[in-house]
Amino acid sequence: MADEGPRPPHRSQARDEPRDGAGANRTTELSGTVALVTGASAGIGRHLAQGLAARGAAVAGLARSADRLQTAMDEVAAATGARTLAVPADVTDRAAVESAVARVTAELGPVDLLVNNAGLMDPAEVPVWQADPDEWWRVVESHVRGPLLLVHAVVPGMVERGQGRVIDLGSGLSTRGRDLYSAYSVGKTGLMRLTEVLHAGLAGTGVHAFDLSPGVVETAMSVAMSIHEGRTEWTDPQVVVDLVAAIAAGELDQWSGRFVRAGADELDTLRSVQPEGDARMLRLRRYGDDDPTG
Repeated sequence: MADEGPRPPHRSQARDEPRDGAGANRTTELSGTVALVTGASAGIGRHLAQGLAARGAAVAGLARSADRLQTAMDEVAAATGARTLAVPADVTDRAAVESAVARVTAELGPVDLLVNNAGLMDPAEVPVWQADPDEWWRVVESHVRGPLLLVHAVVPGMVERGQGRVIDLGSGLSTRGRDLYSAYSVGKTGLMRLTEVLHAGLAGTGVHAFDLSPGVVETAMSVAMSIHEGRTEWTDPQVVVDLVAAIAAGELDQWSGRFVRAGADELDTLRSVQPEGDARMLRLRRYGDDDPTG
């Protein structure tokens, strides 16, 4: 749906009624915000698309499956009354990403919030030396090349306007290694570093970047992972939506460049805390060595 006029200014304020039918109390208004969510056809991306739309954002969803994506975005629009756009694309295809972002900008407006959520999981649960190298690399690319291409296509416009936020969906596996899911783990660790270097490069521009772990949300992908076999407690996707909405509204800018985790970090605490030094950043410290280049 094309933009029929100027977008109202971004604002954050209390709302009286929810728009997504869930009956929850909403505290963050995102009218005037254009959000681009990758991997929006299912799982966490689908929750985020609906949650952001329920708060008044115009939401563009990007995913590889055109039919499933269109269905998802149509459902979001019907449930929330928000402007939505389905943009099929493979996040690792540079031309497809650039074309998708151009279409979003033309039809919804410049992107204010980029959520890099799309990413693959290791197709086989085997140790790294037994993995198919091509399949392994394809997973890593989805978590690193994909977000890089989206950043390359979206962030220059944010910098030019002097505002915008990028959220990279991380994982607890980005901070520790396991014998299985090695490609996913390597990709998520690379993404975490990408968030940090993006944040550093954006200093003084008014644009911010965040690494957000959604915890363990019950999705088709997480249920299929052997490490979650028998799990009975899952992260409420609404908690993830609330964190993303708060970031989009500028309530957590002090956490730019840092790692926050849904289900473990309370939103009110994040709002009130000013992190110090390199807290929640990817670091390896050697005793007595303060040289970051050594």
